[in-house]
Amino acid sequence: MTVVPLEEVRNAALLAWYAHQQRTLPWRDETDPYLILVSEIMLQQTQASRVVPFYERFVARFPTVESLAFAVLQDVLDAWTGLGYNTRALRLREAARIIHADGWPTTPETLSDLPGVGPYTAAAVASFAFGAQVPAVDTNLRRVLSRWHGESLSGAVLTAAAETALGQPAGVWNQAMMDLGATVCVPKNPRCTTCPVKDWCSGPAAYTPPTAQGRFEGSARQLRGAIIRTLVRHTATIDDIVQQTGFSPGQVEAAINDLAAEGLVRRNRNGIYEIAE
Repeated sequence: MTVVPLEEVRNAALLAWYAHQQRTLPWRDETDPYLILVSEIMLQQTQASRVVPFYERFVARFPTVESLAFAVLQDVLDAWTGLGYNTRALRLREAARIIHADGWPTTPETLSDLPGVGPYTAAAVASFAFGAQVPAVDTNLRRVLSRWHGESLSGAVLTAAAETALGQPAGVWNQAMMDLGATVCVPKNPRCTTCPVKDWCSGPAAYTPPTAQGRFEGSARQLRGAIIRTLVRHTATIDDIVQQTGFSPGQVEAAINDLAAEGLVRRNRNGIYEIAE
C-alpha cells in the first residue's frame, strides 16, 4: 500500500479550496513582474483591502516600470499619499530605475538587492512572476505553519518548515496560504470549522498574536503622513506645518528632519520645505 506524504494530502486539500475560494484582487493572477512588485511593496504592513484603491490608482498613473523610473518624486508621492509608510514609494521608484537600467532580476537572491525588497517580497515576486519554487514566508504563512506544527516557528526552523510544506507550483501555493491566513486562519478567533486543512492541523493554540500597534492618532506616523500630504500640494515652512497639523514645533522639526534624512523632503535655499527631487 502506497502511503501519500502528509504534505501532499494537505496541499491537495488547500489548493482545491483555493481554486474556489480565492480572493478577488486586482493583482491576483498577474504575470507582469512590475505590477506584482508594486502590489507586494504596497502590501508591506498594510491590509489587502486597504491597498486595492491605491494600487489601482498608482498603476493607472504609472503603468510600466519605465513610467515610474522617469517620474518625479512629487508625482509618485501624490499617487501614494494616504497609504502610509511613504518611504516605500521612494524605494519603489529607486528599484524601477535600477530595473530600467539593468533589466529584471529573477531570483530571490537578486531581487533582494533591489531597494525596499526584503526576503519575503523577493520570494513572492520570484514565485509569482518568474516561477521560482520558493515559499514566500509572511506573517500569514508563519501563523498557519505554526498552527500546523503545534509550536511557534521562527528563524531557520520556520524556513525549513515552509520549504518542507511547499506545494507546486509555488506561486499558487503561496497565494493559497496567504488567503487561508487572511480569511480563515486569522490571528484571533480563527474559523477552524471551515478550514480545508483542519484535519492536518494541531490547532490555534500554538500561535500568539503580536501586540497591537500603538495608536495612530497623535503618533509620529500620523505627523509624517501629514507633512508629506502638505508638501505634495505646496511648499511650507515649519510654522505652516505646525498650523496645519496641530503638532508642536519640536515634533514637526523632528519629523521633517527624519523625512529629509530618508530622502523624502528637503529644505530649499529660501528655508522652505518641499518634496525632494
